[in-house]
Amino acid sequence: MTEAAPLISLRQVVKTYGQGATAFQALHGVDLDIGQGEFVAIMGPSGSGKSTALNILGCLDGPSSGQYLFRDIRVDTLTRNQRALLRRHYLGFVFQGFNLLSRTSAQENVELPLLYRGEAAAQRHQASRRALDQVGLAGWEHHTPAELSGGQQQRVAIARAIVTQPLVLLADEPTGNLDSKRGHEIMDLLVSLNREQGITIIMVTHEPDMANYASRIVRFVDGDVDSDSRRADS
Repeated sequence: MTEAAPLISLRQVVKTYGQGATAFQALHGVDLDIGQGEFVAIMGPSGSGKSTALNILGCLDGPSSGQYLFRDIRVDTLTRNQRALLRRHYLGFVFQGFNLLSRTSAQENVELPLLYRGEAAAQRHQASRRALDQVGLAGWEHHTPAELSGGQQQRVAIARAIVTQPLVLLADEPTGNLDSKRGHEIMDLLVSLNREQGITIIMVTHEPDMANYASRIVRFVDGDVDSDSRRADS
């Protein structure tokens, strides 16, 4: 029986910012495979390349050289519009700063990705309510971010990320603005989305206790993968 191909592959990916004497190489020929359904935590010190790698995986940036394959499609050869379509249909994003619209209700915030996809209002309303229910916020649809705690705001952000039913959820320091208790609640939620819905999760974090929720930890140092380990029970 042949092993399934990775959902995501980076092959000798280099990322350089600037030119000439001021050039800085953030990634030094990174190789990385991520299978469908994995929960991967990416760690590393400041400047290690972990956020650069996440931006490339999320099609927010492109490699200077090397290959990025998503479902065996060469993402690095796609046009900007094609990469935008890939993001819109296959990827969800969660950020440290929540990035919610302040004067907009939780439901309207969650509906935004569906609005960009041109879906009808009735479908948007139904999908957003379902996503909010999945993150434990049923009944909070009409509250604005100012009326929600930090943990609730991050739940809204996660609902917005999963409302399109993405294959991959990319989380950049998702617990960085939360206290320890709320951080662990958010990690429990991410684990449940991974295990129960099969969403592949790729998370950048500097917090070891949060990384331990993942089934695999990839450590970056100086622009390359320094170690790649799986939990014994994963």
